[in-house]
Amino acid sequence: QFDLVESGGASVQPGGSLRLSCAASGFSTDYFAMAWFRQAPGKEREGIACIGPSPSGDRSNYADSVKGRFTIWRDHSKNTIFLDMTDMKPGDTSVYTCAADSLWKAGALCGRSPFVASVADFASWGQGTQVTVAT
Repeated sequence: QFDLVESGGASVQPGGSLRLSCAASGFSTDYFAMAWFRQAPGKEREGIACIGPSPSGDRSNYADSVKGRFTIWRDHSKNTIFLDMTDMKPGDTSVYTCAADSLWKAGALCGRSPFVASVADFASWGQGTQVTVAT
């Protein structure tokens, strides 16, 4: 059984930084496309970052809204995906959720820049963690 558990959500001030974690169990993230999505109140859930394996090592891509500010990476020994967020803005306020799917289904999507994905593109989801950016 696939299980994804996010943690690290908090309230931060504009310009601040935060790290989110997504601990996976029941499968190895090494062989899956792993992504972070976010959903602000009244808006659709949007994909913002994706990471997947490649012959030359992990490959990551980002939505234009977070490129240059957010970094997705994984700790293989902990089977955990991270999202490092910097220079945060009030518009980053959302529930952040990690997602996983097979490489044959989501690998090509994950490999494109910018990363653009919808809920239908990933099958396994965590429960989400709240991030609020405000003074």
